[in-house]
Amino acid sequence: MVNTTKFIRDLWALLRPYWQSEERRSAWLLLVANIALTLGMVYMTVLFNQWYNLFYNTLQDKAKAEFFHQIGRFCVLATIYIVIAVYRIYLNQMLQIRWRRWLTDRYLRDWLADRNYFRMQLKGNGTDNPDQRIAEDFRLFVDESLSLGLGFLNAAVTLGSFVGILWWLSGPLEIPLGGTTYVVYGYMVWVAVGYAIVGTWLTHKIGKPLIPLNFNQQKYEADFRFNLVHLRENSEGVALYRGEEDELRGFRARFAAVVDNWWAIMKRQKLLTSFTASYNQAAVVFPFVVGAPRYFSGAIQLGGLVQISNAFGQVQGALSWFIGAYTDFASWKATVDRLTGFRKAIFLTQEESRSGAGPAVVPDATIDELVLLNLEPGLPTGRVLLSGINACIGRGERVLIKGPSGSGKSTLFRAIAGIWPFGTGQVRLPRGFRALFLPQRPYFPIGSARQAVTYPAPPEAFTDAQVRAALSAAGLDHFADRLDQQQNWAQQLSGGEQQRVAIARALLHRPAWLFLDEATSALDEPSQARVYQVLAEWLKDATIISIAHRSALTDFHSKLLELKPDGDGRVRMIASGAPGAGSMRLGAESRDLVCDRK
Repeated sequence: MVNTTKFIRDLWALLRPYWQSEERRSAWLLLVANIALTLGMVYMTVLFNQWYNLFYNTLQDKAKAEFFHQIGRFCVLATIYIVIAVYRIYLNQMLQIRWRRWLTDRYLRDWLADRNYFRMQLKGNGTDNPDQRIAEDFRLFVDESLSLGLGFLNAAVTLGSFVGILWWLSGPLEIPLGGTTYVVYGYMVWVAVGYAIVGTWLTHKIGKPLIPLNFNQQKYEADFRFNLVHLRENSEGVALYRGEEDELRGFRARFAAVVDNWWAIMKRQKLLTSFTASYNQAAVVFPFVVGAPRYFSGAIQLGGLVQISNAFGQVQGALSWFIGAYTDFASWKATVDRLTGFRKAIFLTQEESRSGAGPAVVPDATIDELVLLNLEPGLPTGRVLLSGINACIGRGERVLIKGPSGSGKSTLFRAIAGIWPFGTGQVRLPRGFRALFLPQRPYFPIGSARQAVTYPAPPEAFTDAQVRAALSAAGLDHFADRLDQQQNWAQQLSGGEQQRVAIARALLHRPAWLFLDEATSALDEPSQARVYQVLAEWLKDATIISIAHRSALTDFHSKLLELKPDGDGRVRMIASGAPGAGSMRLGAESRDLVCDRK
């Protein structure tokens, strides 16, 4: 009961937002239209049931004129039924795509907001393959929710429409027992109820394992697809390592999980299908067997027997709706569980972000310096990576950060950017903090070369002349002729070319604060020197902070921050300043911040 209540609460949290959103009017109109058409189809089924009685009695009486009259009546009924069926599907699909569009947009915005996607990836939060949950699970959720919901409504209305008909057609059943005759009114209704209860209970017992099996199948399929995409995105690295055999082993292992789970679904599905098929086939002849005594006694005609059979089938089918829909229900339940987990992971990440998990990033309009106060970025394991970082960096300065590999240089940048959720301390951002962070491996959207250069701004944000000038300054004159080509540029460009494109982005966006994390490591030293000269010319007033290992970059920076491990396994910061450029130093013992400006 607790699990059921929790599931209903989680399901309501998924369903409610769309029906209370800005699209609620059109959504409810489409839903009402779908319900009306569903009720219309049930009404047409009632009319067909009445037609069966008249038509088969006409055959029994061999009334030729009435026969053709009933054929004409059937054509009219069939035409109306077809129109209702067509528009029911059409409006159902319209509601599906509108609901799915809204859900996809809503969850994409929540997933991308405040860099939740990055935080969720770092922490896990129980969200494997969020791409599949957005692209596939929402489609299944909307499709199956409408299908099951309208199917249940159809079954309920059908039951209400035909149970009275079947009760009236059944007549009384006399059962002599112990010298007393017992009369059961509407006996075929009770038979249908008992038949459906037993069938539903057995179906649930047999089919219940399908819910976790379908959940796992979606996960294994997504894992396999993700690894195929991962190989495509990293094809050069695999080719250079000649890692095809290892990749093949990995693919086979992941696809083996798909196959093994599929076999388990097949076996369970076979048992469920065997039962439901037997159940449905028995339901075909069952009403004839039960109604035959009244027919042979002359109490009813052939049309009445056929009408009883049809009405029994409708009542039994409505009561047994859960049996026929169980496979779809199992798949839908697994989808709801996956989306519920995804929604909760986003909510948890948002709560952690609002609660200030990790180093605090605080805009301060009263200062002109980037201030780091007792900054101690950590790892997801809880270990402190950098210890007691205190520093201030003034506007227009050139600062080089050096340190051994793994000392936490890149993590320091992530903390300043506000995307690192582990650790303590504070980052105070100065007024006008328009920052651009260039990682060692730039990100490239799939699209035109122009999009790649202007990212994250849209291509129309810059003129053709501005884009070409930035590319030329970054040493990519040849790339200017390919601006409108559509490619996966991360695979088309060399490492050095990718880093030059990132530099061109910086020249276009002209940030007030530029952070370069090994952003020129793929360039030779002369090319690297030219890049820094261009940055100095184009971004004269900008603050440039670089992470690098090469000593040659010292010439392009006025200050040096070094990260060095101490004896207790922590990494601390040592600062020095070039003569005449101001000073930046750290208190040796207390590590208090000292910023002196000239």
